[in-house]
Amino acid sequence: MRRVTAPTDAIAIVGAGSSTLVGELVAAGYSSIIAIDIAQAALDQLRTNLGDGAAVVQLLRADARHVQLPHPVKLWHDRATFHFLTDPADQKAYAATAARAVGPGGYLVMAEFAPDGPSSCSGLTVARHSVASLKSLFADEFELAESFEQDHTTPSGAVQRFVHVVMIRLKPKLSRNESTLTPQRLSRGG
Repeated sequence: MRRVTAPTDAIAIVGAGSSTLVGELVAAGYSSIIAIDIAQAALDQLRTNLGDGAAVVQLLRADARHVQLPHPVKLWHDRATFHFLTDPADQKAYAATAARAVGPGGYLVMAEFAPDGPSSCSGLTVARHSVASLKSLFADEFELAESFEQDHTTPSGAVQRFVHVVMIRLKPKLSRNESTLTPQRLSRGG
């Protein structure tokens, strides 16, 4: 998969938890990272794991369905958060939040349980997704750029099938009135 950001780009890591991704990004020179998680304990652990690197990471305790970012980001990265949203209304809220967060031309990168992936995780029922279902859920604001499926082996040795997508944020659509307006010609009376 291709790289879609540079270290100077603002990025949001959704469901950051205490994963190693944020630390790897800091080590790679990324300096504008927003790590989002619903659990304060996970963010506290992430801060501890980052040590001095935490200085370039904004830790934000928030629900991904409704998070308000301080500025648009070039990348919204979600590995295994969206599939916990089983209610269609929650999925739509998440999609709308991601669209508000990612600037035009930015990227939405997701890895969620595939149709033949687990039906539950950590004791919770999950929604499994195909490329087509993710494309459909985000179609109003994003266009699919790349996708693939891949097996993930957990620390306990279980194999989980994931679907990965990279989507590009479309430019905002003009409203009906905006698209029909044309510059008026100014004329002098006479």
